[in-house]
Amino acid sequence: MAIERQVTEGEEPVSPFARLFSLPGLDVFNIVTIGCKTEGNPSTIIEGLKNTLINHPRFSSILVTGYGEQKGKAKWIPTKVKVEDHVIVPDIDPNIENPDEFLEDYTSNMALSPMDMTKPLWEFHLLKLKTSHAESVAVARFHHSLGDGMSLMSLLLACTRKTCDPEALPTFVVPKKSKAKNVCSALVGWLWFIVRVMFHTCVEVIKSIIFICCAKDTSAHIMGKPGATLRNNKFLHRIISLDDVKMVKNAMSMTVNDVLFGMVQAGLSRYLHQRYDLETSPKSRKIIDKKRLHGVVFFNLRPNRDIEDLANMMAKGSKCRWGNSIGYVLIPLEMKSNDDVFEYVRQSKTMMDRKKHSLEPLFSHGLLKCTLEVFGFKALKTLITRIFGSTTMIFSNVVGPAEEISFFGHRISYIAASTFGIPQGLIIGIQSYVDKLIINIGVDVDVIPDPHHLCDLIVEALHTMKSAAPQKTFHAPEV
Repeated sequence: MAIERQVTEGEEPVSPFARLFSLPGLDVFNIVTIGCKTEGNPSTIIEGLKNTLINHPRFSSILVTGYGEQKGKAKWIPTKVKVEDHVIVPDIDPNIENPDEFLEDYTSNMALSPMDMTKPLWEFHLLKLKTSHAESVAVARFHHSLGDGMSLMSLLLACTRKTCDPEALPTFVVPKKSKAKNVCSALVGWLWFIVRVMFHTCVEVIKSIIFICCAKDTSAHIMGKPGATLRNNKFLHRIISLDDVKMVKNAMSMTVNDVLFGMVQAGLSRYLHQRYDLETSPKSRKIIDKKRLHGVVFFNLRPNRDIEDLANMMAKGSKCRWGNSIGYVLIPLEMKSNDDVFEYVRQSKTMMDRKKHSLEPLFSHGLLKCTLEVFGFKALKTLITRIFGSTTMIFSNVVGPAEEISFFGHRISYIAASTFGIPQGLIIGIQSYVDKLIINIGVDVDVIPDPHHLCDLIVEALHTMKSAAPQKTFHAPEV
């Protein structure tokens, strides 16, 4: 009885968005693959998790959803965690023929397997597997009710340390601040910024509402079937050079994100055209140039990402902002075949600048929250299914550590992150790490049966840009 009273006193309510991600048929997970430069030592990692991760309240609590046999109020119930139950070390043949393919299949099967709801909703799989880019691999799975992707990635990085300084937390590239201006110029610039934000917010929000109410992407070739989440999915990742992207970025006077989204559009456009060439008549191939598909891009709504606060929370029990705090924007995808591959980047910059100078991410977050509070979970689930079921892909880009880091003594070669469980046929996440960019692609193979070919086309688009960049004169596009 004393134990029951102690647990009740420690209970915490479940946030609306955490409860949303645990709805039946909408279980959403974050999958993180960590490639290490050294052979994995499970005992060291287990000991490290005992001193860090489980000190976070969410990672040492059981989620009571309030559905099925758990009818009642949703809540987090603190529990005693045995880390060994959350760390799986599978027996793998060291002479396996294709380790890279094995990792893809293992990650895909792990994502599809159900998670034990009677334990805290996280797990690590430590694979003694030598791949093309790592001596060993750790694959982590976190239920999205624990927090959004940015929160979980920040928390995971708070468990790491710099290789050059084992006591120091990772550092990230800080955006350059604009040069100081005189008071008059600053005031004019500020007023112009407010006008632009108001204008773009009105335009983009109206377009978003019209799309949700009326529009629907029309290409069955790369669209998942609405309402289905646990399907025949596959995850794969590809590592490219960050310097190659920066070369194109500098040549075009744009941002890394503009180049990345541009090359994704270029690869996707070429893939879709090839699909039409194989499966349709010459007359109908022209239709694709007139189609306007849409993608979903997530925005982090937190003002900053200070992993020192998370590290202190795990070490000293201090408080830190936590949870699901993200918004999204709807991005039109240019599928028209362009001879000039740089046109995709120009169009990406124009569209991204409009989105960045609008409050559409805040509006989308507020729309989901308002729908939940006014109409309930059933209506919110219907809205989310409509949004993601009517778009072509999800895109995210996360800035990673600028220096090499280690995970409990294991030097990290790369980090690849993705999301699973959203009713979407194509999810592309890009993560930077030191001088690398890791492209992580999750697909429904019933929609995209050849994801490696799609990935090849995306990377090929970057190589085409890089080859043409030195010879081409670029002009800043108008926004």
